[in-house]
Amino acid sequence: MTDKLRLGGMALRNGLLVHGPTHWAAAVRRPDGTIAVGSGAKPRVRARAARLPGARGVIRLGEAVAVIPLVKRALPDVQLPFQDTTVLASMAATALAGAALRRRLTGTGGETALAVLAMAPSLVALRGGDLAAYHGVEHKAIAAYEDGAADARDAAKEHDRCGSHLIAPLLAANVAGTALMRQVVERPSPLTGAAVQLASLGAAVEVFAWSERHSQTRTARALRRPGHELQRVLGTREPTEAQLEVGRAALAEILRVEDQG
Repeated sequence: MTDKLRLGGMALRNGLLVHGPTHWAAAVRRPDGTIAVGSGAKPRVRARAARLPGARGVIRLGEAVAVIPLVKRALPDVQLPFQDTTVLASMAATALAGAALRRRLTGTGGETALAVLAMAPSLVALRGGDLAAYHGVEHKAIAAYEDGAADARDAAKEHDRCGSHLIAPLLAANVAGTALMRQVVERPSPLTGAAVQLASLGAAVEVFAWSERHSQTRTARALRRPGHELQRVLGTREPTEAQLEVGRAALAEILRVEDQG
């Protein structure tokens, strides 16, 4: 292949999942110390909506989620980011706290507090175990491939296409959308709230894509700043050589299956 593939990924608690244009590949460290590798074709939505601004981002994220059961079936040793009792407990506590706050807080301030609270389980997941280190592996492996570097060891652990760059526009869109919904709808239903969430996600993905296309502009750099700082401070950690080895295995597998495809 002469052209670079557009790769994405997701850190696992014991490895790395990489998304290519048509396939996925994953590598994990087994309890016995060996590395297990798996791959397969990605499910794709071919409808016209997959090309519409706003809808296309939500659909692509849905496709990425649909890959997860395929990965678990192919690699039973995979440990997903939220596959941890502490993280599951934090999700339950966040849901209870959110319900209590929703009764007490109103207006834009209340919606902002609820949106920030929803991030708590992700932060708990990143602070425990090896997830943050494998998040660093993800960024380093993809950056080294894109830059044509011989090894990922010296690549930056922060990356401009990380999903953390969705957080700021998603929070802003969610707060604005919810405030507008409460002005228009007297008693919003759960379905109305879900529609606002999807619309907010679609808007955030469009902002993310715009920032990538205009990466050298001051506005794009400002939009990426919160996500970059989140990666630097909390989201990523410098991986060990053993963890980088898992990342190399995942990268080699995605290049193999995409080349065959």
